[in-house]
Amino acid sequence: MDPFERMKELMGFDPFEQVGRMVGGIEPSLSFIPAFEVKETKDAYVFKADVPGVKEGDLDITLTGDRLTISGKRETEKQEDTDRFYAYERSYGSFSRSFTLPEGVDANNINAELKDGVLHLRLPKQPEMQPKRIQVGTTDANKQGKVKA
Repeated sequence: MDPFERMKELMGFDPFEQVGRMVGGIEPSLSFIPAFEVKETKDAYVFKADVPGVKEGDLDITLTGDRLTISGKRETEKQEDTDRFYAYERSYGSFSRSFTLPEGVDANNINAELKDGVLHLRLPKQPEMQPKRIQVGTTDANKQGKVKA
């Protein structure tokens, strides 16, 4: 393997590609990977993702069992053949992230909102089960007709 190819794999960056972009060649290879923040509060799990330029219709959020999947895409902007770029660092493309959730998520009340380029997801926790007291009847009460089956 060519040592420069190996370096490119290891670094994920090709300095010669950057020079090519500066002199007019455009080959955007950066993929769009949104940054996520995931936290737990006392009553919910909260996800935030930076998705600037992603339209609401280009987002897909699914919950299958305990698996939350967030996917979407950011489309490239139309470019003219006469455009000459000196830097091209913005990334475009599709993404998909999956998270395994702990037990106790209230799947029927999940809320998703896209605001100012940030996706906000709130997954409320199910309320804790409170113990229910069950009264035990006696056989004497059954004989007197106080407890019906």
